[in-house]
This record gives sequence, C-alpha cells and structure tokens, in this order.
Amino acid sequence: MTLEELRDLPKIELHCHLDGSLSKEFIENRLKRSVKEEELSVSDDCESLVEYLEKFSLPGECLRDAEGLEDAGYDILRTMSRENVVYAEIRFAPLLHVNRTFRTTQVIEALLRGLERGKQEFGVDYNVIVCVMRHHSFEESYAMIKEAYQFLGKGVCAADLAGAEGLYPMAGFMEFFEKVKELGMPFTLHAGECGDVKNIQDSIEAGAMRIGHGIAMRNYPEVQALVREKGIGIEMCPISNLQTKAVADTTEYPLREFLDAGVPVTINTDNRTVSNTSMTKELEFVQKVYGIRDEEILLLMRNAVKTAFIEEEKKQQLFGKLM
Repeated sequence: MTLEELRDLPKIELHCHLDGSLSKEFIENRLKRSVKEEELSVSDDCESLVEYLEKFSLPGECLRDAEGLEDAGYDILRTMSRENVVYAEIRFAPLLHVNRTFRTTQVIEALLRGLERGKQEFGVDYNVIVCVMRHHSFEESYAMIKEAYQFLGKGVCAADLAGAEGLYPMAGFMEFFEKVKELGMPFTLHAGECGDVKNIQDSIEAGAMRIGHGIAMRNYPEVQALVREKGIGIEMCPISNLQTKAVADTTEYPLREFLDAGVPVTINTDNRTVSNTSMTKELEFVQKVYGIRDEEILLLMRNAVKTAFIEEEKKQQLFGKLM
C-alpha cells in the first residue's frame, strides 16, 4: 500500500497509553508554555528504557484534575481521527491520578466525558482499559478494579497490568487476577516485553484474553501454538519496542515469526507522542522492514477486531468498514 492508502485505511488500535499519546498542543495548553519536541519524544537512537520513561513526566503534570483528563480524552481521539482510526482502546492507570479530593470514580468519569465528546465530534469509537500498576498494593489495586467494574460496558472494557515486568513478574499476580476474573472483568496483560517467556505462560494460565507485546515468545513455537489455539491476541508495538531496546535490532523483532505461526497479532503505537509514531507510521514501517503484504495488513486489522473487547454486533460493524 502507498502511504496515502495506509493513512486512509480504517484502523483499529488496541494498545495505546493515554499519558504517552497526548499532543504537543494539548500539553502546551495545559502547562501554559511552549514545549520542545525533545521534551516529549525520544529520537530513533533512544539509548534505553530509562531515557524513554523520562518523557512521561510532563504529560503526568497535565492529568492531575478532571479538566486535564477530560481534555486528554478529547485530544487523543482528535489525533486518531486524523489517520482514520475507527475504534481504539485507550489505557490508563486511574491510581496515578487519584488524590484526596479526586477519587477513582471521578478520575474514570472525567476521562470518559472527554472521550465521549471526542467520539461525537470526530467519529472515533472507543473503550477504556484500566491499568493496575505492578508496584501498587493488592488492596488499593483491587479497590480500583471494583470501582472500575461499575463502568464495564459503559466506557470501560477491560483491565491490564503494567509497570516494571522485570521487578514484578506475573507469578506474583496470579491470585490477584483470579479475583479479577471472578469479578467478571476481562483483562489483557503486559507480558514478555522485557521479562522472560514464563510471564506469558503465567498470563495465559491466569486467563488473559490478550497479551501486551509478547516478544519473549520468540523461538518458543509451543507457546505460540498455545496462543494461536486459544485465540489470544498479541498486541505488538514495533517502533516502541525498538526504542526501549526490548529487542536489540529489527532482525530480532518476531513479527514475521508470529504471523507465519498463525498467532493473532495486532499492530499498535503504544505511546504515540513519546515514540513519535502513529498507526500509519507503524504499518509503513512493518511493510518496509518485514515485507508485510497488503493482505497481511488487512489481516492485522481483522485480528484487532476479533480480539477487541467489544460485543459481536460492534465487531461485525468494524469488519464491514474493512471490506
């Protein structure tokens, strides 16, 4: 596909972090000062995950109240509409925005107000994934999940586990996600981004319906086969993974390996602003570097529809847009 065809293609994005995807315009409006590109985005020669994570400090300052979160929801859908994203699952960690006067329920409501305003103006459909942070306590995380559960089917679609995978492996969260499953909240889990393949295996055992990144399945055909058989979506974020050194270089990135194994892979941005990327840029990149063919780009979009946290009727509507 040409760049113009890629831009016009109806797109579905399933792995996009709110705080890493806010526009420069939004951040400047909130901070009331001009901001340099290098304050918000890493370059292609990003040295490490540490350098990457430094870029989240300014966006965090913009999301401390209801107005900031509401405007952020509107802003991210405006950005997505410019490249014909038709459905997106936006993830964020409510507990990172809570304070004594701004409770979990209010945090979620504020973001949903902004997203709904963006949907009405730009026509991008959405859902929210609430992230449990690995370093937070079991008690505060489960209290957040219970409050978020009130919004399930009303803007919230699932839970996630994010944070330092190496320091907090999935084995320590098996009991937690058993309770999440009992509650009836579906979940995707960050696993195999920088940890080992056991985090992916544990995530599957815990009942994850999707896996964020999943790179550690590389060279493990038996794990790939299990993922394929269970229909577990793998949310791949190529440009981000290369910037954070999740893989050493493009030759180690297992997109082609996973596709050839029949794994239900999707392509996503992870953090649009921090990675200076878009769905169009990601698709252009995998087309050039991995020889992804036109029919495979459509397959990646169909995989996203199949593994999205939405009801069957909405999936059929999205399939119709891809025809």
